[in-house]
Amino acid sequence: MTDVAPVRAFWEGLGLPGLYDVHTHFLAPPVERKVHAVFDAAGPKIGRPWPIRYRLPVEERVALLREMGVRRFSTLPYAHRPGIAGFLNEWAAGFKRDVPESLWSATFYPEPGAGDYVAASIEAGVEVFKVHVQVGEFDLDDPLLTPAWGALEDAGTPVVVHAGHAPVGNDFTGPAPMARLLAAHPRLTVVAAHLGAPDYLDFADLAARHERVHLDTTMVFTDFWDADYPDGLTERLRDLQPRVLLGTDFPTIPYPYAHQLESLARLDLGEDWLRDVCWHNGMRLLGPA
Repeated sequence: MTDVAPVRAFWEGLGLPGLYDVHTHFLAPPVERKVHAVFDAAGPKIGRPWPIRYRLPVEERVALLREMGVRRFSTLPYAHRPGIAGFLNEWAAGFKRDVPESLWSATFYPEPGAGDYVAASIEAGVEVFKVHVQVGEFDLDDPLLTPAWGALEDAGTPVVVHAGHAPVGNDFTGPAPMARLLAAHPRLTVVAAHLGAPDYLDFADLAARHERVHLDTTMVFTDFWDADYPDGLTERLRDLQPRVLLGTDFPTIPYPYAHQLESLARLDLGEDWLRDVCWHNGMRLLGPA
């Protein structure tokens, strides 16, 4: 695929050994089909046409990431209702066994026993969790999640949280729920997906106040995102350099993988910033394969 050469040229030009992408998705086939249908329909949770560029079999997607030089990447299942987290987590564990360089990912939902299965997942070696309140429609500080957040806080295991209003917000999204969560669990290791779009500065403030809060770049600054970025955002990202992580949303993106990288380079924050974002920060947070 012609998408490979520009990706490799990007990280080779920075003198990196590859890329560390904390926000990619691999889902169990029946769940993935439903997710793709939502994107194809451009329904109320998407809000616009969203053609999926990398609609490939799982094996071909893994091979493509390897060929592009993405050395570590996540699966990031996200539970959208009670009772499904176990199925999603079991599939993700199998993916980890088959693809050892992937980040062992898991999810949880506000339901009885969530704290127990999150603690068991941590003990088993899960490296990163994902929750998606725009899709799951739940409060981050739901009391049913208190034991889960406590276990994650104690372990320091990162959680990628889609908490921002983009692409379509609801009563559960935005910086306020995240602020409440961090007030109760200030030592949580959180990665705010999409830089918390569109409330970029509010999520940057949370990262400035909480040393374990990170931001991922997923889809932000691309031509497709078409956002109105606030003044001072790039300066804040420079200040937060050690806690900004590369994320892409591969494979459900409507443009070549390299476009995300080019979009970050256009910020003109320097090669050291790009090296940290695209490799070193992920290594520090999640480690090597």
